[in-house]
Amino acid sequence: MYLLMSTSQNVDRIIRDFSNGRQQYAGAHLFFIDGLDEHLFERLTSSPAEPHLKALQELYINFWAIEAQAFTLRSPSSFFNIFSPPRSDTSFKPMRDRLDEELRFMSKMLTNVCLTLNEYPFIRYYSPSHHQPLGPLKPHASTRPPPPAETNSRWRTNLARGTEARAYESTVGDYVAKVLAFMVQQLLDEHKKANPDFPKPADPPRPRGTLIITDRSMDTMAPLLHEFTYQAMANDLLPIDDGTTYRYQFQTAVGAYEDKVATLSDADSVWTDVRHIHMREAIDKLMADFNQFLQDNAGFKGAGAANLNDMKDMLANLPQYQEQREKFSLHLNMAQECMAIFERDKLPAVANVEQNCATGVTPEGKTPKTLVEEMVPLLDSRDVVNTNKVRIIALYIQHREGVPDEDRRRLYQHARLTLAEQDAVNALVHLGVRISRQSGDKDMKKKIKQKTNNEEEYELSRYKPVLRTVLEEHVSNKLDPTLFPYVKDSPAVAPPPSSLRSSPAIQPAVSLRSQRPSWHKAARGASTQNDTRQRILVFVAGGMTYSEMREAYLLSKSLNKEIIIGSTHPITPQQFVDDLKVLELGGVGSRALPSGVGETNAPPRPPQEIYDQKFFTRDAPAPQRATPAPSSQAQEKKGFMRPSPVPSFAGSSGSVNSANYGMEKDGDKKKKHRFLRF
Repeated sequence: MYLLMSTSQNVDRIIRDFSNGRQQYAGAHLFFIDGLDEHLFERLTSSPAEPHLKALQELYINFWAIEAQAFTLRSPSSFFNIFSPPRSDTSFKPMRDRLDEELRFMSKMLTNVCLTLNEYPFIRYYSPSHHQPLGPLKPHASTRPPPPAETNSRWRTNLARGTEARAYESTVGDYVAKVLAFMVQQLLDEHKKANPDFPKPADPPRPRGTLIITDRSMDTMAPLLHEFTYQAMANDLLPIDDGTTYRYQFQTAVGAYEDKVATLSDADSVWTDVRHIHMREAIDKLMADFNQFLQDNAGFKGAGAANLNDMKDMLANLPQYQEQREKFSLHLNMAQECMAIFERDKLPAVANVEQNCATGVTPEGKTPKTLVEEMVPLLDSRDVVNTNKVRIIALYIQHREGVPDEDRRRLYQHARLTLAEQDAVNALVHLGVRISRQSGDKDMKKKIKQKTNNEEEYELSRYKPVLRTVLEEHVSNKLDPTLFPYVKDSPAVAPPPSSLRSSPAIQPAVSLRSQRPSWHKAARGASTQNDTRQRILVFVAGGMTYSEMREAYLLSKSLNKEIIIGSTHPITPQQFVDDLKVLELGGVGSRALPSGVGETNAPPRPPQEIYDQKFFTRDAPAPQRATPAPSSQAQEKKGFMRPSPVPSFAGSSGSVNSANYGMEKDGDKKKKHRFLRF
């Protein structure tokens, strides 16, 4: 069995395993992580390997499911490809070509998500009116079609202007979400044409879903705010790698401390129970669950834990419940660290200013009139870290929709920001934010009105991500169709399913290729009622926040929909600020793209060539092994020369190269680890 990426090199390796008188295995079952290009499929089926191929399936799983309702493309460099401004007139064309390559990969991976979920969704995309397309998509003479020839001015209709005029004018509206949405629609339509039974009927039936594509510029406040729900706060304040790996000290039964590495995932029930609730409630729940655990399992007598320190002392006396002790100890440590930073960094005062800026109102619901008086002492204070000062200033400028240049300079002086930190605030202009404002400038028309939230119990958590409003208005059919147009058909005018059916494309040896993987279905349990909920898929190009991930879960319950959110990558406020610092430099020196966005003038390459380069792996070195005895060699040769018509599991392997079997296991493990990183 081969499990491999759909690259030209891997196809050549399979062919080599069964060419030149060599037959590596009795038969081969091929499972491609991605869809296989048609010319590679034809190369396989016309090669000497074809008689030995028992099955070929395209799994469409080239994306990373990081949570039950969240996925990522693991492409943090996309932020720079999308938003970094070309630094000269000659940079527009190469940067646009680079972005087109990036968007092709995104569209293919987004299509994988839809195919895996058996969804052929309606597609909506974010099309703002308050700014031009950003980054390399900004209209420029080198990247747009030539202007049409001047003709008689009496021709005024769209049809009469001709295709040249329409192509020239359309580039003004080429926002990144629009370009990506049309790419995804094209790929889904192509798959539908080749597989007319897609999507396969669900049992029980599920309404057709919607894919909403937006980008980070839709909400530039959410990545800067301090959040106080458990997961968002922990990822903001603690050194958690990639949102999942946390290192801490665990107290053993004998009182000694040892370093531990914990994985925060859906497998940790304590984590999933508290990650989306406010830190105060999370601590209360941790202690309540811990006290219940003592009563149920330890036969504990006496009073339970009244605070985090009591809980810490009691955990040391439960050596017989190692696994549960470690879970409680992990989250006890995380909660204590968060609260210590909360007090040390003056976050109550910082967050109050942030919330007033982001919501535009005070906790009493009035317009904030003393923001500067509250903000300047925090900017002057040496107890407030500079990153938090950057966040305050960036939020204040957005609240004011820009400030005079002199006022901005004074804010930088109060905060004693470095040049790089000043660049981070200034870079917001490349995300469509107005940072400089003159006396005659009018207020910008708000893209999406932030709803007043009267239900929020916590004053420091009043702001809700714009994405929440978008989802609520979409479900209630109130989302502005000019702000979020549909690519093709919309639910109101959707054609009946039968009209989507088209004749299948004729392909050679189609019987070898399975249209969709047949996933094992678990027995239906108590959650069957959720199986019929309509899906809403949300994709945020350029990074999603943990607060937006939280909203996907909360709104799934309140709106009775299955909302799945995805992005190029999850982001923390620190990462967002760091990326803004080097955005104007094209990402040079960043963690995701140290060398920056390339500006080579090479001609555009075919998609398969780019794909082959992205997922290239070297052949494993030839193994050193002793020559086997003649008798076993003859027996092995005889077995390989006559493949069994029945799939031979004993002789199968996950190899993707032509090295001998003795070393293929180790080489393949490395490849699979690189290909599949769930």
